[in-house]
Amino acid sequence: MVVIVPSIDDRIYHIAPKFRALSISVQGTPIQNPEYAKQVLQAACTFVIESDYAWAESHIDAWGDVFRQFGSKPNRTPCSAAALRKRVLKNGGMESIDPIVDIYNAISIQYALPVGGENIDAYQGTPTLTIADGTERFDTMKDGSPTTESPNAGEVIWRDAIGVTCRRWNWRQGLRTRIESDTRNMWFILESLPEMPLESLQQAGQDMVKHLRILMPDAIIEQTSV
Repeated sequence: MVVIVPSIDDRIYHIAPKFRALSISVQGTPIQNPEYAKQVLQAACTFVIESDYAWAESHIDAWGDVFRQFGSKPNRTPCSAAALRKRVLKNGGMESIDPIVDIYNAISIQYALPVGGENIDAYQGTPTLTIADGTERFDTMKDGSPTTESPNAGEVIWRDAIGVTCRRWNWRQGLRTRIESDTRNMWFILESLPEMPLESLQQAGQDMVKHLRILMPDAIIEQTSV
């Protein structure tokens, strides 16, 4: 098993000086308990609607401030956690997509925490959080069809040796590395700012690992701090 340790460009810490994250590498096995993932997702939605953490809103707001620093408008292109939670509060929940996706969406929703999930077999080289020069290639969908675009110069991106894997830090993932129903080798990144207590980030990681082990009892899972 390959344990993924992402590379963080030093310039990122000029934008978010106290950025921190957890990296979770998974060598998966066939899913055994798909209904469990739906239950976890529903519980996360209920938690946000009925209670929520006292620091959650300030953490989402802090991501908005970070996005503004590299020229992104969070009302138009919010961080992934903000978009998910807004949908839950508007619709009263979220439909199941796929067991693995349901789990990392649940963690993101409950903990007001951007969570990226990637098919690591589709990667070339090390996942890298860096600043775009504007020439990189990003594969996405537009008007229902696959297309290729480039990020804005100065935009924070995740990328590998081929191109961009996620635009605007954690706003939109590309097609090439997304997790599908048959993906078995996976990498997850849980991204936080200081408005989220460190113990809550650690708890989010523990919960994610626990849920993945219930879905895939024989999976090999390694977690590292970034």
